[in-house]
Amino acid sequence: MNVLTCLTPRQLAYGEIPMPELTPGHSLLKIKRIGICGTDLHAFEGTQPFFSYPRVLGHELAAELVEPGDAAGFEKGEAVTFIPYYSCGTCVACRSGKPNCCVTIAVCGVHVDGGMVEYLSVPSETLLHGEGLSYDELALVEPLAIGAHGVRRAGIQPGEFVLVVGAGPIGLGTMEFARIAGAKVIALDLNEQRLTFCREKLGVSHTINGKTEDVVARLSEITHGDMPTVVIDATGSRRAINEGFKYLAHGGRYVLVGLQREEIVVSHPEFHKREATLMSSRNATRSDFEHVIRSLKANYIDPTTYITHRVSFDQVGEQFASWLLPETGVIKAMVTL
Repeated sequence: MNVLTCLTPRQLAYGEIPMPELTPGHSLLKIKRIGICGTDLHAFEGTQPFFSYPRVLGHELAAELVEPGDAAGFEKGEAVTFIPYYSCGTCVACRSGKPNCCVTIAVCGVHVDGGMVEYLSVPSETLLHGEGLSYDELALVEPLAIGAHGVRRAGIQPGEFVLVVGAGPIGLGTMEFARIAGAKVIALDLNEQRLTFCREKLGVSHTINGKTEDVVARLSEITHGDMPTVVIDATGSRRAINEGFKYLAHGGRYVLVGLQREEIVVSHPEFHKREATLMSSRNATRSDFEHVIRSLKANYIDPTTYITHRVSFDQVGEQFASWLLPETGVIKAMVTL
C-alpha cells in the first residue's frame, strides 16, 4: 500500500509498505480523510516537541472499518473515527482517569506512525462510531476534542469573558466549545483574515488584531476593566504564551493548549498578585470526543466551514510546504483518499 513519510524536517517522500495484518486487540481501517493539523505542520518544519524522524504523519482521521476484529458493537463497513492516543492503562495518570497524559503515551502520527497511508491498524478500544456524520466531520472530531478538553480544563461558567489566543483550527474549536459552555468569547490573532472568519462564520462578537491594536486596552474596554477571567492559548507561540499572562483577570485561569519548545517566562509578582491558575491541556479524553460528536449531531457546530483546502493523497507531497505560508490562507487542509 502507498505511504507518505516525513523523512526529516521539510522532506516528505512517497513509498510502498506492506498492508498491516489484523492482530488481537486491533481493528483495520481504510483511511478516507486526513486532516492536516498544526502538529503535522510543526513536525514538517522541525519545531514539534516529542517528535523523531522518520515518521508517518496524520492523526485527524476518518475511515471505513474494514476489519472490526474484536471491537464489540462495531460492524464491517461502517464509518468511524478513533482516539489517536495510545495509553498504558496502568501509570499514575491512567489510574486517575487521565489517559490523555499517560506517562508513556504514544500519539498516532507523533510517537508512532500515523494515518498518511491507505490502511491503518489501530487498537480496537480507541474506535468511535461515526453516528451518521460525514467523513469530513469525522476527520475534524479530534481537533475539536482538543479544544473541548481545554475548555473543560478551564471550568468555564456561563457569562465569563474567555479570551482565545490563536484563530487556527484548534483555536476555532476552542472558541466554539467556550461558546457552548456559555462564555462571552474574545478572539485574538495577528491575521485579519482569520479574525474576519471568526466574526462571519463563528459569530464571535469581540475580535482583536494583536498586530494593529493595543491588546490590553481593548481587553479592558471589552470586559469593562475586569480583563478576561479565562485565557486559553492555542498558538504554540512562545511570544504569544508569555504575553498572555498580562491579559488575565485577578483570580483568573490560564490554560495552555498550544505547545512550543522553549521556557515560559512570567513576572512572578504579576502572576502572584492575581492568585492566578496556570494549567496545561494535553490531548483529550473519550468523554471529550463523545461531547464533540454529540455537538456535531445537534448542529451546534459546522466544522466543515474550516476546510479551506482539499487535495488528493498524491498531491500532499507537493503542496504540504505551502500550508505553512500565511498568504495561502489555509485554515484546514483536508486530504481525500
